[in-house]
Amino acid sequence: MDSRLVNVVVDAVDPVPLAHWWRRALEWRLGYADAHETDVVPPEGEPGLELVFVPGGRPRLPGSPPNRVHLDLDSSSPADQRETVEFLLDTGAQRVDVGQGDAPWVVLSDPEGNEFCVLDPRPEYDGTGRVAAVVCLAADPPVLAEFWAPLAGMCVTRSTSRVAQLRGTTGPFLEFVASPTPHTAKNRWHLDVRATRAGRGRGRVLSDALEAGARPADVGQGPGVTWTVLADPEGNEFCVLSGSVA
Repeated sequence: MDSRLVNVVVDAVDPVPLAHWWRRALEWRLGYADAHETDVVPPEGEPGLELVFVPGGRPRLPGSPPNRVHLDLDSSSPADQRETVEFLLDTGAQRVDVGQGDAPWVVLSDPEGNEFCVLDPRPEYDGTGRVAAVVCLAADPPVLAEFWAPLAGMCVTRSTSRVAQLRGTTGPFLEFVASPTPHTAKNRWHLDVRATRAGRGRGRVLSDALEAGARPADVGQGPGVTWTVLADPEGNEFCVLSGSVA
């Protein structure tokens, strides 16, 4: 495959405090940081994607629709799930009702109102690390999963009208879950991909993505940036970064 999913990027009102909150929530560590971004990365040797916090988010208003991209956190047992939820509530998370009803998972939000889930124990997520899945709302999960599989460097492991899953060799799943809510504004959370060293280069990644249904997107990035912003067939923004990964 010519590219791989490498980052989840978060537009934050106050990136540094939010990055520190997620570092503590995941028990991860701080990575690269400068005036424009603060990264949170898994512990050495643990699989996972980097979380990149950047300025640009707006305060979320009460009644705002859920983010189109969120994280699902793993748990190893019912006790672990309860303890994780209690710990996160103690650090500033809030319980959130997004219409989940009597679900076995718990929906919370971080200090800036971004939703995430603490899952009940599920063997399919063994070995993913602390983050079990990156979840994207989709009008047509199977179609969007087929678009993203080569971009993310993953294979489709499940595909129904309600849920489609992608998985790489390590790290979290990338999942698409059916939602009637269309993409209407720039996503607060988005994905970054990068060309692989064994592939055919960044130019080929861009051309393949455009041929598969992506389109150029202007999110105010301006001239001279080292990444290219595209939107997937449902309008979700993502970036193709410069450089390459193994």
